[in-house]
Formats: sequence, C-alpha cells, structure tokens
Amino acid sequence: MKIRTLIVDDEPHAMDIIRKYATHIPEIEIVGTCSNALEAFQTIQHNTIDLVFLDIKMPRLLGTDLVRSLKTPPLVIFTTAYQEYAIEGFDLNAIDYLLKPIPLKRFLQAIDKVMHFLNGDGKRGEQDTEAPVQQTPDHFLYLRVERRLIKVNTKDILWIESIKDYIRVITGDKTFQTKQKISVTEKLLPTGEFMRIHRSFIIPVNKMEGYHPNHLLIAGNKIPIGRNYKLVCAEKFNPEAGISHSE
Repeated sequence: MKIRTLIVDDEPHAMDIIRKYATHIPEIEIVGTCSNALEAFQTIQHNTIDLVFLDIKMPRLLGTDLVRSLKTPPLVIFTTAYQEYAIEGFDLNAIDYLLKPIPLKRFLQAIDKVMHFLNGDGKRGEQDTEAPVQQTPDHFLYLRVERRLIKVNTKDILWIESIKDYIRVITGDKTFQTKQKISVTEKLLPTGEFMRIHRSFIIPVNKMEGYHPNHLLIAGNKIPIGRNYKLVCAEKFNPEAGISHSE
C-alpha cells in the first residue's frame, strides 16, 4: 500500500528533511510539495492525497485554516516551530504534531500512528451489527517540558499545583513541570471534571477520596482547601453538613 503524501512548508530546508526521512519508509510516496497553503488547497482538490505534512505558520493562510477549509481533509501531521499551536492542531484531529527541528525518531513515531490508523486498528467497522456504545473521548493537556511537547491524558491527573509562574502536573507515576500560570491551565481542562480548591491547587473531582473542611484526600495525599474555596468545596463534597470550620 502506497500512502500518497504531500509536503506543505514555506521553508525548503524543512521540506528536504521530511523528504529525506520519507526515503526510510517504502510505503510513503511523496507526490508533491507546496510552499504555501493556497497552493496546497488546489493540489488537494485535484489529486488523491492520503497524508499531508503541514506547516502551520505560513504567509497568507495558516495550515490550521487550510484544514478547516476542507470538507474531507486527508490525514494531517502538523509540523511547526511554534508549540502554542499544539492544542488547536489536535482539536482538528491531526494524527500527530511535530515540533521543528524534527528528529527522525519522532518522524517514525508519527508514521507508525498513520500506519495503525490506515490498517484499521481502531476496529471501527466491527461494531456495525451492535448498538453503539457512548464513550467520553479522551481529553489531553499539552505541556512544554524541556523543549519537548508532552501529551498528558487528563484522566491520569491526580492534581495540579502552582509554584509562582510554573505548574506541576502530578499523575499516578509521573510529575511534569512547565512554565504556565495555573489560571491558564484551568481554562484548558474539561469543564465540570476539575475544580479549583485553592489558589495553588486544582483537583479532578472524581479522584477525591475524602473530605475535611481544611483539605481533600487524593491518592493518600492531603490537598489543602484555600480560605476562599471552603464554601464551594463544602457544598460540593459535604452539602448536608455545610461549613463550620475555619482555616
């Protein structure tokens, strides 16, 4: 199976790197290159394209806007030097998001995702004779950690802690620290699933194991409740008793 692939980038050097990497993958057939999104739009309209390596920040039209303009876009791997576009990229159902300069290892990982998708490993067609099962799609938090973009499933988060201009995201087996304000992080979390209980702490509601007027218990850890958050926590976790303790 040949994967007809288009490279879209306004930097010739970036195109050359992807083209060079693609020589390691017999299934990848580079059928064209475009230096801007408008040219890519025309190419996709008039040719069969299975996969696009798509830069985001280009003159006249962003790569993300190109994807939005297509009724049935091909598979997309975004390539960019700007990590702030990561969330928008994944919201557009991109297969992967590669930060420049792109290491060969990350390129191969992205192609592996493409292969799995095209081989039908998701098994989407096997449930046609059964009633569909409603599932909540996974939600991810994207963190810039030591020049790498880390994708954290919000279902794995135990709590988030603020330390000045940094946050620490604690999961069951790892801790990630990145420069980001907790107020910004709070807006990126799925609505209704997380709760601010202190100026420096956010917790996932379903991970709460025990309530005390001064703290919540999560995975055996006491997470403090701030003075200004006591009432809302009492109403959420202990509505019958109300609040009668002071911090």
